[in-house]
This record gives sequence, structure tokens and C-alpha cells, in this order.
Amino acid sequence: MGDRTWEQVGRLREWLDQEAAEAAPADVRLLRVLKIGEEFGEVSEAVHGALGANPRKGHSHTWEDVQKELADVIVTAMVALATITPDARQTFEDRLDALVDRVLPDPRS
Repeated sequence: MGDRTWEQVGRLREWLDQEAAEAAPADVRLLRVLKIGEEFGEVSEAVHGALGANPRKGHSHTWEDVQKELADVIVTAMVALATITPDARQTFEDRLDALVDRVLPDPRS
């Protein structure tokens, strides 16, 4: 993810920090992590709606709705990570590299 992405995440985190100025830092961290669960619930609801899996609601969502909700989960997780560590970008990149290295062979080998 590029510089602009992390700049935007930083802007969101700063805005949220201003809105949560009265909350204790530990509470802010906890709430930002828990927000990921809320966003995941919205993805789940959208998938059910895209599949028409809830007979009461029918086809209430589209796969485009699912895509948007998944993006919300990613952004929310990035903001939570940026709240927990000042070096969120490096933490993310290191973890992504580790995950890829674990499952894919090094193409240079």
C-alpha cells in the first residue's frame, strides 16, 4: 500500500483521536480493535443479502455492497493498527511479507 493510503489512514486516526479526546488511551485502542468486529458483521450481513440467504429480507445487498464492506474492514483494521503502533506501515508490510513467505516459495530461489 502506498504513501497516500497510509496518509489517509493517518488523517482518519487523527480525526478519531480528536473526537475521542476525553477517552483514556487504553479505551481508545480497545474500541478501535473492537470496531473491526462491527465492520465484519456488516460484511456478513451484506453476504447474506447478496445470496438472499435471509428469507425475511431476500436479496437486500449486492456483491458491490460486499466489496465496500470488506474495504471498510480493511480501513478500520489499518486505523486500529495505526492507533496501536506509530510504525503501522512497517508493521503491516513486515507481517504481509511473513505471511507470503510462509505460503509461497521465494521466486529468487
